[in-house]
Amino acid sequence: MKSTDPLLIAWSETFPQKVDAPAIFATDGKILRTFREVEERAREFQATIDIFPEHSVVAIQIGNHEDWPSILIAALRKGLIVLPLEQSISDQQRDAALEICQASGIVETTVHKIGNRGSPHWDREPPSLLKLTSGTTAAPRAVRFRSKQLLADCNQICETMGISDADLNFGVIPISHSYGFSNLLTPLIARGVPMVLSRDRTPRAVLVDLARTNATVFPGMPVFYQAFCEMEDIPQLPKLRLCISAGAPLPVAVAKKFREKFKLPIHSFYGASECGGICYGREATHEIEGFVGTPMEDVLLEVIDRVASASQVRVRSAAVGDGYFPEPDDEKLGRGFFVPDDLLTKTEHGFQIAGRISDVINVAGKKVNPAEVEAHLLRFRGVRQAVAFGRASPLRNEEVAACVISAPGVTEADLLQFCRSGLSGWQVPRRIFILDVIPVNERGKISRRELARRFATN
Repeated sequence: MKSTDPLLIAWSETFPQKVDAPAIFATDGKILRTFREVEERAREFQATIDIFPEHSVVAIQIGNHEDWPSILIAALRKGLIVLPLEQSISDQQRDAALEICQASGIVETTVHKIGNRGSPHWDREPPSLLKLTSGTTAAPRAVRFRSKQLLADCNQICETMGISDADLNFGVIPISHSYGFSNLLTPLIARGVPMVLSRDRTPRAVLVDLARTNATVFPGMPVFYQAFCEMEDIPQLPKLRLCISAGAPLPVAVAKKFREKFKLPIHSFYGASECGGICYGREATHEIEGFVGTPMEDVLLEVIDRVASASQVRVRSAAVGDGYFPEPDDEKLGRGFFVPDDLLTKTEHGFQIAGRISDVINVAGKKVNPAEVEAHLLRFRGVRQAVAFGRASPLRNEEVAACVISAPGVTEADLLQFCRSGLSGWQVPRRIFILDVIPVNERGKISRRELARRFATN
């Protein structure tokens, strides 16, 4: 019987056109899978996962393995629900995700059943995929997606960014994360875009492999671009035509230095696990900190609330997930819309991330947007990076603090005086910590909450 699943329909159109064309490469140029071999492996997996009832949740924790597209295709054909898990999560986080998402099995090097769980009760149409939201802890929640929404996100990305089957994607970002899933995996299945799979995340190795594989598209993160800029004896990248940065705001200084060094612009890409792509920097001029560009194709942004000079928005798109699982939050996600926690400022060229609702600092009833403090600190000569955050204060509820990376000779006293001369009294940090490096997580993101804990008593 012919499938009605949109991703499987797209695959049925891709496969006959590609068949023996390379689908997945190793970084040494070896062909790991042709499209025919992707299909053959999918049929093998279908037999392996017959042990799970329809609509069961099956976790996939295999890293950037060449079997990813085959496993997804097989799971869709069997009516199973895929739960991607990153290899780097702790055992505690993994066990919590498996329990809360009621997973019946997990695919690692082999397929394992987990207990005697049946499929969860789905009050609406069952999902095809459960995406764990960014920042998952011991109490995770997932986002429900049907194939229709996953395909919409893939199409929006490819159309907006101009990615086609003539390109070669370089896959170092995790396929299990929303960014990798939508920029690497679904374009291969739905549009026949081949990819290189990399398991070595050291920046020098990534740069060397980009050069020798002749990849044309690099979905990266700021941490990679910053490292590339600091390298000597860099290889030529004659085939690379599109550099994408997501996961965290790309500093203007990094974008400028990369453009000067590699003669390539970096396009900022802003999205969320709940809705896929939101904005994209089409022009890649990147002269405003936190700039993320204009809405993706077929994505609509509606201003719903203003906080100081920034706004919270509602994202409407065919790629928005159906809701959170197991506990829904209908005011934030569902019915075709998603409300991110990010605060955005609209400029004449597009949108700029100006902080997060959760990052707003309450100083004795006065609301401080940390992005405004950071912008002021970056105006001080010698300050290269600044992160402001709130920490507990017994008298004022919270007080502003900041961490900066600066040139030698810059002192905390200099910076505090500079802030007093240009910020309102309640915006001025009580302490400014000068660091060699501001810690980030593996996705290149800075946690203001972690900084507040680390510098709580200094």
